[in-house]
Amino acid sequence: MPKKLLLLLPPLSACSALRVPRARPAASLAMNAARTGYRVFSANSTAACTELAKRITERLGAELGKSVVYQETNGETRVEIKESVRGQDIFIIQTIPRDVNTAVMELLIMAYALKTACARNIIGVIPYFPYSKQSKMRKRGSIVCKLLASMLAKAGLTHIITMDLHQKEIQGFFSFPVDNLRASPFLLQYIQEEIPNYRNAVIVAKSPDAAKRAQSYAERLRLGLAVIHGEAQCTELDMDDGRHSPPMVKNATVHPGLELPLMMAKEKPPITVVGDVGGRIAIIVDDIIDDVESFVAAAEILKERGAYKIYVMATHGILSAEAPRLIEESSIDEVVVTNTVPHELQKLQCPKIKTVDISLILSEAIRRIHNGESMAYLFRNITVDD
Repeated sequence: MPKKLLLLLPPLSACSALRVPRARPAASLAMNAARTGYRVFSANSTAACTELAKRITERLGAELGKSVVYQETNGETRVEIKESVRGQDIFIIQTIPRDVNTAVMELLIMAYALKTACARNIIGVIPYFPYSKQSKMRKRGSIVCKLLASMLAKAGLTHIITMDLHQKEIQGFFSFPVDNLRASPFLLQYIQEEIPNYRNAVIVAKSPDAAKRAQSYAERLRLGLAVIHGEAQCTELDMDDGRHSPPMVKNATVHPGLELPLMMAKEKPPITVVGDVGGRIAIIVDDIIDDVESFVAAAEILKERGAYKIYVMATHGILSAEAPRLIEESSIDEVVVTNTVPHELQKLQCPKIKTVDISLILSEAIRRIHNGESMAYLFRNITVDD
């Protein structure tokens, strides 16, 4: 009987194999490590646009992914990924230069290339989201921002990191998560450290539309608030939003007894400044500086009201057209923007333009998303109105 039992037992080598798992080959371990890694790519190969990507990778202690992005002779965009991205988290950093449409195509084509290369997640890091001003219906136009959100999802993006969207409601256009970071902590720090005697300053909103942002700055710095009212140019809220369609037709048949009240036309009052700026530093805050005519006009009004120094602060310094020249010739003493948009050329044309680096918060967002950590730390003390 004992001999039969011995025959039923497996060999000693087999028992050892069952008890002690065999060591995996080094190549297999390396493959698994690569699958859980991440890579950072720049969707634009020009030096001005890759500067922010290099700053982010330096803070992360990583290397910029190997890729080639270029325009062919016929104007088409071509993207080539030069390394394996299978099973990895891929972060595409795309800053928006003056050629917005080319930048959008570069981002879409790179995302689709990474999708077909079997990347696990594709996260777009777009500090300034293009077409964000076209987020409302205008007559018979279109909501282009919604279209762009759909295109990014179709191309393969699974997440977006952006900063200070022009309208917070834009996040609802996307079918995947959007982290809308804030640049205000960096700009507030600049005010405290770089503006002498900032306690004698007043935060200014150049229009009632910007009053909430200005109020947020004023409350955090414990400063006064002023609002410029009655500016000449039309704001976005004054434009037609499509609710007048279909157009009114002469001699149109009206249902008997139907008399709708007539909406009175808007008439803006003369330009006034609500708040005291006499003998104080005026700090105008906004989210975007593109055409600077309204900022120049606001600076002239503040000078007339007695402000002795004028700063303009915003997250996105697009500074298109003749903006550098107009700023240089204006009453504005300094324009402070972040590096969400490349503007090195404009800084050469106008020494009044200063830059605040926001690569720290973008790199930390990348690290947290890859490691599956909470993003709440990056939104400390951020309220709905910020």
